[in-house]
Amino acid sequence: MNRHILTLILSKFGLTLAVLLLLVWSVGPIYWSLVTSLTSPTDLVSTTAHFWPPSMTFEHYGKLLGATSLSQGNEVQSVWPQFSKAFLNSLITSIASTLLTVLIAAFGAYAFVRLKFPGRDLLFILVVATLAIPAYTVMIPLYRLMISLNLIDTFTGVTLIYVSAFLPLALWLMRSVYQSMPISLEEAAWLDGASKVYTLVRIVLPLAAPGLIASAILTFLNAWGQFMIPLVFSPTLATKPLTVLIPEFVTRNYVDYGLMNAAGILAIIPPVLLVLFLNRYLVQGLMAGASK
Repeated sequence: MNRHILTLILSKFGLTLAVLLLLVWSVGPIYWSLVTSLTSPTDLVSTTAHFWPPSMTFEHYGKLLGATSLSQGNEVQSVWPQFSKAFLNSLITSIASTLLTVLIAAFGAYAFVRLKFPGRDLLFILVVATLAIPAYTVMIPLYRLMISLNLIDTFTGVTLIYVSAFLPLALWLMRSVYQSMPISLEEAAWLDGASKVYTLVRIVLPLAAPGLIASAILTFLNAWGQFMIPLVFSPTLATKPLTVLIPEFVTRNYVDYGLMNAAGILAIIPPVLLVLFLNRYLVQGLMAGASK
C-alpha cells in the first residue's frame, strides 16, 4: 500500500514538474521579452540580470507608437510610421492569404472527396507531398518567376506565395473533415434537386465550420510569422511585414534591445487574440476525421 502511494506521489510530482518545465519553456521567452521592453536603456546594459525592471519605463513603446524622447540631450524620433506600415502590411498579407487559402481548400478538398475523376488520389498525394519540399530549394526559381510577372514587392505576389505554401495543409485538413461527414445529408439534398455547389455552400460548409476555422487559424499564424519569404520578396516598406522590420532595429553601432522586444510584444498580440478566441474551433477542426 505504501509503495502504491509513493508511486502515485512520484507520478504526480513528475507530471507537475513536466508541466512547469513546459510552461517555462513556452512562456519564459515572452516574459523575458516583456521585461526587456519595460527596462530603461541604462539598466539594459547593466552587468546584473534583473527578473523585473528596476525602474519601469514605457519609452520603448512610446517610440513605437508615436512619442519622441530625449537620449543624452538628443531628440529620438519615433518609428511609428515604419511600425504602423509594417503592421498593416502583415495584416493585409496574412488576412488575404488566409481567406484565399480557406476558400480554395473548401472547394478543392470537397472535389477530392466527392467527385470522381482520373488520378484523383494521385493528384492529392502529389499536392500534399509538396509540404516536404524545403522552401530554400525553390526560392531562386520562384524569385525569377516573380520578377517575370512583376510581382516583386507587391501584396499580390507575397499572398500568392503564401497560398501556394499553406494550401496543401489546408486541403489535407479539409479533406479529413469532409471524409468524416456522412454523405446521407448531401444525397437527400441531391434528391430534392439541389446542385452540388448549393449543397456544399448551404449544407456541407456550415457543418464543416470547425475545420474551416482551424485551417484559417493555421494559415494566419504561418503567414504572420513568415520571415524568409518577405525578406526576399518584400524588400521595401511598401509590403515589408513586422517580422522583417523588427530585425532592422539593429544598427552598425547599437542594438536597441528594448525597442525590438517592445515591437515583438505588440506583434504577438493579433495571433494570441486569434488563438484565445478561436482555440476550441482549432481543436475541433484538428480532431475532425480522427475517428474515421
